[in-house]
Amino acid sequence: MSTDARENRIDYVEFPAQPETFAAAKRFYQNAFGWSFQDWGDEYSDTKSSGVTSGFSAASEHRPAGTIAVLYSANLEAARDRTIKAGGKIVRDIFSFPGGRRFEFTDPPGQRLRV
Repeated sequence: MSTDARENRIDYVEFPAQPETFAAAKRFYQNAFGWSFQDWGDEYSDTKSSGVTSGFSAASEHRPAGTIAVLYSANLEAARDRTIKAGGKIVRDIFSFPGGRRFEFTDPPGQRLRV
């Protein structure tokens, strides 16, 4: 088990954006709430100034269908196995994205999350 304080906690919130609204979404949060962004290419930006680290994804291959919470785990495979054993359903198995690897699941009531 990891001793990282983030282990098994909500670590990130990801917002979907369409390529044509990506810049406008960032501008809105900059102007309305003072958030600053770090760009990671043309389709992804994140911010640490939102209270919880969060980001906007316009990349079609990893853009979530809606706003999604991301839990942290140092051992992705073990977290996936525990999720299945506890009754979660894997929606998208472990995949790579700029910055690491994740999987997506639904809990028994149907909420979508990523780890």
